[in-house]
This record gives sequence, C-alpha cells and structure tokens, in this order.
Amino acid sequence: MKALVYGGPGLKSWTDVPDPAIENPTDVIVRLDTTTICGSDLHILKGDVPAVVPGRILGHEGVGHITEIGSSVTTFKVGDRVLISCIKSCGSCSNCKIGLYSHCLGDEGVSGIGWIFGHLIDGTQAEYVRVPYAENSLYLLPESVTDEEGVMLSDIYPTGFEIGVQYGGVKPGDIVAVIGAGPVGLAAMATTGFYGAARIIAIDLDANRLEKSREFGATDTVLSGTADWKKSVMALTDGAGVDVAIEAVGVPDTFTMATEIVRPGGHVANIGVHGKPVQLHLENLWIHNIWISMGLVNTNTTPMLLKLVESKKLPVKKMATHHFTFDQFLDAYDTFARAAETKALKVIISR
Repeated sequence: MKALVYGGPGLKSWTDVPDPAIENPTDVIVRLDTTTICGSDLHILKGDVPAVVPGRILGHEGVGHITEIGSSVTTFKVGDRVLISCIKSCGSCSNCKIGLYSHCLGDEGVSGIGWIFGHLIDGTQAEYVRVPYAENSLYLLPESVTDEEGVMLSDIYPTGFEIGVQYGGVKPGDIVAVIGAGPVGLAAMATTGFYGAARIIAIDLDANRLEKSREFGATDTVLSGTADWKKSVMALTDGAGVDVAIEAVGVPDTFTMATEIVRPGGHVANIGVHGKPVQLHLENLWIHNIWISMGLVNTNTTPMLLKLVESKKLPVKKMATHHFTFDQFLDAYDTFARAAETKALKVIISR
C-alpha cells in the first residue's frame, strides 16, 4: 500500500510500505476513505516530537471501512463505515474507566499514552491502518454524516471542546478569548457557545482567519500583529480581562499572551502543542488567582459531538477548505503548511 512516511525532521514521502495486519484479537484493519493533516503533524516534521521515529506512517485522523476484524471484536463487522479516534482506549484500565483515555494504560504503543497513531504506531495517512482496541477506539458513522464531517471528529473538535472549553471552565456569560484561529482554535470557538459564553474574541495574526472565525461563533476579532492588540482585547472586557483565555497555537509568545489578558480569578486553557520551553511568570501570576490547565484530548465527548453533527447543530463542514486525492498527499502538505498564503483550514484527502 501507499502511505505518508516520516523520514526525520523536514523529511516525508508518499511511498510503498507493507500492508498492516491483525496483530491482536482486539484489532481491526480499516481501509481509509478520507483523512486529513493536523497541526501536530507539522510539529512532528519540525522535530518537536522526538518520540516519532523515522519510518513512522503519520496521521491520526480518518474515516474508512473495516476490511478485517480480530477474533474478539464483536461490535463491528467487515464493511462498517467508522470514525477513527485519535486516542486509543483499551476500555478496561483504571484511566479508561474514568474517561481519561489520553492516558490509557493498555500496552499498545506505550502504556499511559493515548495518542499512538502517527506517534508511537503507524497512523492514518495511508491506504490502510491497523486500529488496536477497536471496540473502544472506533465509532460507527450514521449514514447522514459524511466522511468530510466525520473526520473532523477524530481530533480537532474533541480537542477544542475538551481541552479548551471544558478544561477552561467556561460558564454562562463568560468572555472568552481564543488565541489562534486555526482549526483547533475555531473548533473551540464553535463549541464555546455550548456553555453560554457571552462574548468570544478571536485573536490571530492572519486577517483572513479572523474573518473566517465569525462563521464559527466569534463575536469580536483582534489582529495580534498590531502594537495595541492587548489594549483592544482589554477594551472589550471593560479593562477587567477575559474570563477564559484559550491558547491554541503552541508557541511561547501566545501562551504568554494568554496570561496577560486573563482577569484575576480567570482561567488559561492551553491547547497548543509546545515544542519549546515556555517561561511562566509566577512572580506576577500568583497574586491574581489564575487557573492554568492543559492536556491531551480524551475524546470521551466524541459520541455527543457526533450526535450534534448528525443533527446539523455543529458547523464542522465549514472547516474543510481544500480537497485532494491520495496521490496528491505531498501537495496537500504543502498547501496546509502554507496556510497563511493558501487560506487553508483543514485539507481533506480522499481516495
């Protein structure tokens, strides 16, 4: 089969690799129909995730049809169209039992780490993928949900909702700022309204993405490249600061920005994948009673989000801006990596 293979920092290729095979009774093999590229894939290519070794097939998002099942799999059958979660879940360990799938203790990949696709085992940017713990890591897709819609629930929407909105403790009437209007930041904006946020401020360097953010629920936008960006944010909060600042980029400057605009007693929710150390100014923050949260998505909200997509109450399809076929994978990466020029949000790659 063909797959997108990581060759080390800055190196990737769409090349021939062996087909995956059932290794454990809980496995299934999925023929990928649709996949996409995530910002964390770009972090990997920069060398920010050293656990990813050369030769690894990248990708952790996908929709496809089951072609083979392990002997212990009973809830799925060959031919089922499924959504692949970016996080494994054995379903039986102490962490999985409390919904902390991001730290599943199952042996697949590494015990205690839920993100394994395209990280610790081969991923979904391929024609076929082996899915371990299939009964807890796959979701049957309703006929009314398209592949394009379904793939958005592999990662970005659960991540934006769980790590941004839920971890951020958004409450009715809150003013929320989202720093970074990329796919995950937009997903956070789109789901912030579930908890009744009164105002959602999108902050980004890219004017195009700021304009797009209004389609995902932003009530106000601030161009962060201007000298008075902070003054503009504070003016929208009567000088008090935002109740929740969601960081959705993953660089030191944007995390610092989040800590500078949050009000006393407020919450900084870090979503971004950071590849470099970030300075935390505790000497200033401690006296303001600031809460700081961060984490890897659990995907335990995927069933709920899937119902909202099915009922057309979540604008996931708007995220897809560019479409490619599998033999255009390198073009898709180039387009996604140059998002400021190409205006790409999520690139959809299908057979």
